[in-house]
Formats: sequence, C-alpha cells, structure tokens
Amino acid sequence: MLYSVRNVVPCHIVIDGVTAMTKRIGIVGLACLVLLGLGACTGGAEKAGKGEFRAQLKLASLTPMGHTYNQAAARFADLVKERSNGRIQVTVYPDGQLGKGERELLESAQQGTIDIYVGSTGPIGGFNPSIGILDIPFLFHDYGHVDGVLDGPVGQQLLDDLEKAQFKALAFWENGFRNLTNSRRAVRGPDDARGLKIRTMENKVHMAAWQAVGANPVPMAWGEVYMALQQKVIDGQENPVAVIHAARINEVQQYLSLTQHVYSPAVLIVSLKKWQTMPAQDQEMLRKTAREVALYQRKLGRDMEEKQVAELAEKGMKVERNIDKAAWRSAMQPVIGQAAAQFGKDRIDAILESR
Repeated sequence: MLYSVRNVVPCHIVIDGVTAMTKRIGIVGLACLVLLGLGACTGGAEKAGKGEFRAQLKLASLTPMGHTYNQAAARFADLVKERSNGRIQVTVYPDGQLGKGERELLESAQQGTIDIYVGSTGPIGGFNPSIGILDIPFLFHDYGHVDGVLDGPVGQQLLDDLEKAQFKALAFWENGFRNLTNSRRAVRGPDDARGLKIRTMENKVHMAAWQAVGANPVPMAWGEVYMALQQKVIDGQENPVAVIHAARINEVQQYLSLTQHVYSPAVLIVSLKKWQTMPAQDQEMLRKTAREVALYQRKLGRDMEEKQVAELAEKGMKVERNIDKAAWRSAMQPVIGQAAAQFGKDRIDAILESR
C-alpha cells in the first residue's frame, strides 16, 4: 500500500470484514502503534471542541485493494483525518464489500447509506445522462488531452451537473483507456470481435459501440464477471489495464487487445445528503483534498500500466498491440453520430479540439 509522506494517524481499510490499519513509516506512526491501545497517541491532531462537526464516513469501491482507486482512497482518508484534526474519519471498503454492482453502490450513495463512492463514470449515465458524453469512442487522443478537458471548464460543468442525481462530485480520478479481453481468439480489427459476447457496464454508449462492430454486449454487474468468464457464459470483457491486472482476468481470459477504444474516467462522489450536513470549511477541505489526490491517483495508474501489461503477458496472456485503430474508429463512427444528436455536436467538437 502507498501512503502520504506526512506523519499522521493511520487510516482504516476494511478487507473481508476485518479492519486493517495502514501504517506509516516514521516516528509518529510507530508511536501510534505502540500507544494506540492506551489512547495516548493523536498523531499530532487536536481534539475537536464541543459542537464541532464530526463524521465517520464510509468510502466504497468495487475494485480489489491493489487497484489505484483504493491506494488513492487510503491517501485521501489519511489527509482528511489530518486536515480535520481527526474530526472526519474515512474508512475504505474495497472489492464490493458494500455492494456487488455499480448501480447498487450509486443508489446507496443517493440514499446516504454509503457516504463516498469512487468508480467509473460509465454507470453514472443511468442517473445523469450528461456525463455520458465522456463515453464516446475515440473522443480522447492521449492522457494530456484527458487532463486538459477533465480539469478544465468542461469537466467542472459535468461534475456540477451530477448534483441533479443527488451526488456531489468532487474530482475526476481515472479508470483509464479501455481494452478488450476474450477467451476465443486474437482481436486486431473490429471484424475480429464480431459475434463475441462481451460484458459491458450498464451504459448505452458502450453497448451501442460494441453492437456497431457486430459483437453482442452483455451488461453485467462487475461482481459477477469473473465467474461468468470462468464458466464461459460470456466470451470477454473490456476494461483498463489496471482493472484487468487487479482482478486477475488473466486467469480466465487468454487474449488481451490494447484497443483503447474508450477513455473511462472515474469520479469521487459524496452523497449529497451527507454533503449538505457539512460546514462550508469542511466541504472545501474535502474538495481540495479530492483534487490533490486525483493527480496522485492518475499518475500512479499511468506509471504502472506498461509494467502491468508485461506482467499479464508473463502470466500467459497473449497481448495484441498491433491494433487497427483507424478501422475501429470507422466501425464505431455511427455511435459518434448518435452521440452528437444526444449531447450536441458543438460540445463534442469542443472536447475534440481542446488538445
């Protein structure tokens, strides 16, 4: 696990129902471990006075603990605890512990039964359609283009718009460029994907993109995917390399095609119900911390991507890098046209041109 360089009280991460304390290297961290049971260590934080806002927040994700979402969530939790002088504490629940599917977790965030959610924006289109503009195939050219859009006015407008769905979106984190895996054959061009049953998120743009190349998209909760692949209920799935690696998809899939057909952002969301109970100064602290950690989380994933591809190959996956992206883009062009009718050609052009 990765930690902030600051000496603060460890955050908590719940793994399989057991709370594990993420320890920091340093004198204060060691002292906390020795004295924690005696209640003698505060990690430099002052106790909150009477009447001050306090909260124990649950942060949920679907990805395994090793995924960058959860490594970054641990850092976010530590920084929030430090910056609130211990008044606000965040416990991270990875690997679908609080819900097995994206929709389930998002509905829980709407209702306020979980406080914070981090995950792909893909399923959020079912709650607020405007975010779906980011799911258009081949919308982004590279990571520099991504950062310019998501950290600029377009990205901020999309974050703000999620309040209509009872979400307070603090920052765009990153899922990454999506790639195809399958157990049937090597896939280089769109014709190779014809007839494959491919798991997708519950996302109309993603499903339409696969239908355009002749594949059969199967929307499915992420918690069900590994077994479905293992039992050959579906032929393949599509996800960023970090997810494929963390979920050990190599154990149930033979072929990895680096199609990079869609860039998939992630977003850190606070339940609007919880957000509205917080003082303005704490809201601003959470917002700034989420954006600071977003840069860390994106860099973490990007730096690891090539290494993860190499490790997947070492574990037996046949990696296809020779992808005919021009053919893929052409095959998915009808979806881009449909998206223009839904989201507005001017808005799409603004993203395409902001390089």
